[in-house]
Amino acid sequence: MTPSKVTSTLIMALIFILTWLNPLWPVEQGLHTSLTVIGLAGLWYYMKKHPLDDLHYGLIMLFLSVHALAAHWLYSYVPYEQWLKSAFGFTLAQQLGWHRNNFDRLVHFLYGFCFTPAIAGYALQRWTKGRKQAFVIAISAIMITSLWYEWFEWFIAMTLSPKDAESYNGQQGDMWDAHKDMLTATIGSLLWYVSYRRPVSSQIGNRQA
Repeated sequence: MTPSKVTSTLIMALIFILTWLNPLWPVEQGLHTSLTVIGLAGLWYYMKKHPLDDLHYGLIMLFLSVHALAAHWLYSYVPYEQWLKSAFGFTLAQQLGWHRNNFDRLVHFLYGFCFTPAIAGYALQRWTKGRKQAFVIAISAIMITSLWYEWFEWFIAMTLSPKDAESYNGQQGDMWDAHKDMLTATIGSLLWYVSYRRPVSSQIGNRQA
């Protein structure tokens, strides 16, 4: 059962507040979460003219919740390995041979996965009558905005000190970090491909709040 918009908003707000109870890096966390606040305000303004259904809205709240959690630990220091070790007795680093904290990859993946349905739904309502065409528009939007964000991170890296830039961007020494982030978001979006091959009668984007 899909939670209502009110429930999704309250859960996201609770997580956001909890991440600020004992900030580890207040300035850097503030930089990250400022995007969350701006994005949420923009979403509510958008919804005045273009209502989202509960599923699409809930997916976006899921992304913002995980983003807020990641911002608390600046992405690079989210202790998911310790959580897995305590809960299940293993770590992903041991199983997959990872040598970096990959929580940032999860956030980029969720960006593609969580925003694609809402973008495709908007495309279906405004410009197209075909689900495949709407999906192409959605995945293109994910790829383009992912590129814009990587440009923004590059701008941050050029204006801050090397230490502060690394704290914000969380590259962890990976020269291909931006490329992998964009690819991960694209993969998250691509997971909806099968859904958008269904007949028009089952369109996700036509449901209204």
